Amino acid sequence: MSSPIIATYGHGTENDFVILFDPESQYVITPAQIAAICNRSSGIGADGFIRITKPDGKWFMDYSNSDGSIAEMCGNGIRVMARYLVARGHLPEGIFAINTRAGIKHLRAPLEGDISVNMGQVTDEMEEIEVNQNGKTWEGLNISVGNPHVVVFLENLEEVGSMETAPVVSPQSSYPDGVNVEFVQLLANNEARMRVHERGSGETRSCGTGTCAVALAATLHSRGKLPSRWTIYPPGGRLIVDIDGHSNATLIGPAELIADHDISKYLA
Repeated sequence: MSSPIIATYGHGTENDFVILFDPESQYVITPAQIAAICNRSSGIGADGFIRITKPDGKWFMDYSNSDGSIAEMCGNGIRVMARYLVARGHLPEGIFAINTRAGIKHLRAPLEGDISVNMGQVTDEMEEIEVNQNGKTWEGLNISVGNPHVVVFLENLEEVGSMETAPVVSPQSSYPDGVNVEFVQLLANNEARMRVHERGSGETRSCGTGTCAVALAATLHSRGKLPSRWTIYPPGGRLIVDIDGHSNATLIGPAELIADHDISKYLA
C-alpha cells in the first residue's frame, strides 16, 4: 500500500481548491492527474489545484485550472493558500509575500477574518471585444489582471442563460491562451452582481482576478474616478475590491480550509 499523500480542500467565496503542500518539490503531478483530482464526479472536486512550493526559499503558488492547464494567477486561490500557510503554522499572521507566475503578491492574513491581497495593476487594454452566448451577442471590455478577462455589462444577469459551454469571444487572436469572461449587473452604491466562466474550469462560484477586472471595468463603465471601492457579489458570496489612483487592486474576502484528503490514488 502506498503512503498517504495529504492534500487540503478549501475555498474562497465557494471558489474551491485542492492544496498540496510540497515545499521540497517532491511531486511531479501531470495535467491528467490534476484533472482527476478536481473532477467533481469521481475526484475530490475543485475549480483549481494549488501546489505550494518553496524554490529559492520563497513561497510559490504553482496553480493549475481544474482541467490541468496552467494559469498565471488566482486571486481567491492565493488567499486560500495564505490561510493554509498561517493556519498550519508555516508563516505567522500578518503581511507576507507569495510568488506567482504573474509576479510577487503581498497579502495581509490574520488568524481569522478576511484576507487581502494586493493584486497589482489592473489595466484596460482599450479594445472592444464581442461575446456570444446562447445566441446573444454583447460588447465587452478587454481587461488584464496578469491574466486575461472580458467584462460584459447587462441590465439583468438572467439574460446570460446557461454557461455550460464557454462563451465565444472575438477576435480570438486577442486571447491565444483563452480568456475568463465576466457578466455583470451593476447595483446601487458601487455594488455589483457577477457570473464568471473561467478558462479551463467552466462557470465557477467566484473568481478573484475576475472580481478585480469587474471593479475597474465598472468604474470605467459608470464614468467614475479612481480611487474606487466596489463590493461585488459572485454566486459564492461577497468580495471587496479597492482600486487606487494608479489602478492597483486590492482584493479582500474570506478564505476557509475544509478538510484533508489522501490523494495518493490519483497519483499512482
